[in-house]
Amino acid sequence: MLFTSNLAEAPFAKDPAVVRLGERYFLYYSVYFGDTLGIGIAFSEDMEQWQEYGRFPITQECESTGVGAPGAVVRDGKVHLFYQTYGTWEKDAICHAWSADGLHFEKDESNPVFRPTADWCCGRAIDADVCRFKDRYYLYFATRDHEMRIQKLGAAWTSLTSDFSRDSWTQACRHAVLAPEMVWEQECTEAPACVTDGDRLYLFYGGAYNRKPQQIGCAVTEDGIHFEKLDSVPFLANGEPGSWNAEESGHPFAFRDEDGTAWLFYQGFDGETWRITRRKLEFRDGRPVLAEEQRDGR
Repeated sequence: MLFTSNLAEAPFAKDPAVVRLGERYFLYYSVYFGDTLGIGIAFSEDMEQWQEYGRFPITQECESTGVGAPGAVVRDGKVHLFYQTYGTWEKDAICHAWSADGLHFEKDESNPVFRPTADWCCGRAIDADVCRFKDRYYLYFATRDHEMRIQKLGAAWTSLTSDFSRDSWTQACRHAVLAPEMVWEQECTEAPACVTDGDRLYLFYGGAYNRKPQQIGCAVTEDGIHFEKLDSVPFLANGEPGSWNAEESGHPFAFRDEDGTAWLFYQGFDGETWRITRRKLEFRDGRPVLAEEQRDGR
């Protein structure tokens, strides 16, 4: 699978999020419409061949400068989409919408539903990922320091019966749950992507800013807040010169299908076109590993 969007003037697709609803898979991704960043929607029956449906509409005042970087989770037969406002810098925040068919969404009237307090960071929230872990839903997001230089990850939580509106979220802590430390991460940890295995939650993330190159790391937690990075090197590195992901393997999204199979979606860039692909995940001895690729790329 190598997916890019044809909704824009030039092929472009970043920031994937994938869910299954009924017999269909739905892919949400960032794509430009003119000069405005938006969210595209595609669907598939096999996660290999994708049909583009169209654009997630911009309808609210807080979305007027753009939206992007979707995250998605299915609960009680509905897709809940968490996405960021775009273009307002430190004022960017997380919004929420939901859909019964994966295509047509109703917006949360309380949007934006989350931004962190500005005592430990700049108050910005982007790159939302929401997952169920133990007795809560956790929202992981990227923010920056007050100088807008260092990108780091924060966390919030809500109850299992939450409506995900603004008043339902509690900031989990007034500090980063993950920040750049390794040489390869440079000044950025962003794009959290969670999947559970047993009583552990694994968080994949993009290390370093786009095209620096960004590569994918992984950390683990048993309580949703305190994370340990699994390695000092990337879990998934950028590709060789001339490859589709030569300048980046980044912005991951982790998805576990109904049959239990786990997948890691991520974006790549070759210097001209942003594309999205997937790799199968396996868990061995308490650690995720990339399954050996088949000839068809699955």
